[in-house]
Amino acid sequence: QVQLVESGGGLVQAGGSLRLSCVASGRTFSRYAMGWFRQAPGKEREFVVAISGSGATTYYADSVKGRFTISRDNAKMTVYLQMNSLKPEDTAVYFCAADDVMTWVRTGRSRYWGQGTLVTVSS
Repeated sequence: QVQLVESGGGLVQAGGSLRLSCVASGRTFSRYAMGWFRQAPGKEREFVVAISGSGATTYYADSVKGRFTISRDNAKMTVYLQMNSLKPEDTAVYFCAADDVMTWVRTGRSRYWGQGTLVTVSS
């Protein structure tokens, strides 16, 4: 069993930055691919970014490429999402996800999910 706890959400003006964190507990963190998803009000949850267990491979949604950066610190069992140049359309609840298989993470079928952290970007 893996528990995931997100933090770092908040209110920011357009053009600003936030860094989200997701701390994991449970089993060997480095074996898990990790990802971030988001769900805006009235919309379905969508993939944002994913990172392999070693951190060597990353995948980004086109909507965040060049603005968001995912990283991980396996010693701290933490994955980060640095979000720059934020736009009002980035407003959503952001969820952290984990699974052994990268494909499951990228396609939203992860076994493990956090509770989410709200990011609000004002115009």
